[in-house]
This record gives sequence, structure tokens and C-alpha cells, in this order.
Amino acid sequence: MLGANPGSVPRRLHSQLLSDLRCGVVVEDTVERAVGRVVEFMYENLSEQFTIDDMARTAMYSKFHFSRVFQRVTGISPGRFLSAIRLQEAKRLLVCTSLTVTDISHRVGYTSVGTFSSRFRSSVGVSPTVYRQLGGFASAVPTAWRGQGTHTSTVHGRIVAPLGAASGLTFLGLFPDPIPQGAPVRCSVLHRPGPYLLTDVPPGTWYLMVSSVPPDGDPGVDCANPRGEVPNVACSGPITVRAGTPVDQVDLRLRPIGAFDPPILMALLDLRSASLAAEAAS
Repeated sequence: MLGANPGSVPRRLHSQLLSDLRCGVVVEDTVERAVGRVVEFMYENLSEQFTIDDMARTAMYSKFHFSRVFQRVTGISPGRFLSAIRLQEAKRLLVCTSLTVTDISHRVGYTSVGTFSSRFRSSVGVSPTVYRQLGGFASAVPTAWRGQGTHTSTVHGRIVAPLGAASGLTFLGLFPDPIPQGAPVRCSVLHRPGPYLLTDVPPGTWYLMVSSVPPDGDPGVDCANPRGEVPNVACSGPITVRAGTPVDQVDLRLRPIGAFDPPILMALLDLRSASLAAEAAS
């Protein structure tokens, strides 16, 4: 090897690196296509009873491998993703149709209306009937923790809008897992993306979820576009909060919501009305 061309080894390594990179891109693209097939399968069969084995067959993976790659792509398990999109469709049907709660529960795969109503209330924050009466909004967003004092901390940072996009009212909340459901431990509404500060955050491990609507947008359920409630989203976590210890700055960049993002289940405030009321009172 001492007599070899000095440049030959680096060139071979470079070629191998390019080959590995191309292979990695192809593998990742194949994985996302497989997960995409399963997500489509879920949406097309919400009323049916199917198992993780059925989903794995759709992805053309073994059950173990499928569960692992699905969680890597979406951030949550296949079962939790399916449950979330079933409740998301229920939200749409409650606002956009006159179907009864019982009919809706069957359409989204629940055999018991009692179980459906219980899951809906715990995830969305209100019962199906109240959600319909409110037109898809919440009259308030209660927090799951109401304490304050020296055993808490703060989470702060900056929310950045997508390049060239017009973003308006922005909701942010801390949740115990990557699905924005139930009551956040702390939340806030900004007039637009920018600096934020959440105070009196209790110790724990949280996910910071952000959603933003354009200045002329509607934060409610879009009946014409059931998969796209909120145009721009961002998530950061897990964020570990320790009592009395400042948390490093957490910055987030908003992006258009995608097919692999878990839907926002909690009932959002009528942000536009809340903003107008706040301006009128100031």
C-alpha cells in the first residue's frame, strides 16, 4: 500500500460514503412510505375493528419491526395514533353533521357509546354533546395543575414562524406526552409567534406543543379538510423540569402539519374571539 496513489483511498472512502448516504435515504423513504400506507389504511377503516397484525401486514413488516418504525416516524405507538385519529374524526362529525353521538361512536370504531364518550371527554376536555353545542371550541382551557410556589420552574424560548408564512394567534401548552390532549399543565396564547414564557411549571417530564393559525385563519374544525385543523405546528420534548432549576431555552420552529403528526385532540379556544375580547378590555 505504500506505493499506492495517495488520493485513491480517500476517493474510495468518499464513494462508499455517498453510497451509504444514498442507501440511508432510500431506506428512510421506504419506511415512511410503509408508515404512510398504514396511516391511509387507518383513515379508510376507522369504523372497522382491526389489530396491530393487520397494520403490520399493510406495512409489509413483522409486527415487532412495524411497531418500532411506526413510533420512530410518528412519535407514538400505532394504537395511540389510531385512537387519536378516531377521536379527531369524531370531532369533525360532531361539528359538521347532525349524526347522533351513538352513530358517530360507531362510525369511528367504538362498540360502546359509553366508552367513546369517556375517551372523548378525557382527550378533548368536554363531552361530545357539549363540544357540539360549543361549535368545536372550548369556553376555557383549564390546566391540570393549579399550584404555584418555590418548587416550580419556568420554560421559556422563542417560537419561529415558517419562512415567508404569515402566522397569527399561537397556542402553546405543556403536556405529559406527545399528543395534545386533555388539560395541559401550563398554557398560553400569543398574538403571533415570538418569545414566550411559561411560569410556575411543576416538576416532571413534559412535551411543549405549539399550534398557530394564519391571521385570517380559523382555529376550529375544518369540515372541508378533516385532517388539517391547524396549519402550523411544532413540538419539543421530552423536557425535564426540576424544582427551582431553570430550564434551558426551548426554541421551536413552526411547520405545516403533516400526515404523521398526531392530531390536536384538546378543544381549542375560539382564539380570535378571545383576542378581540382582550383588545376591547385593554
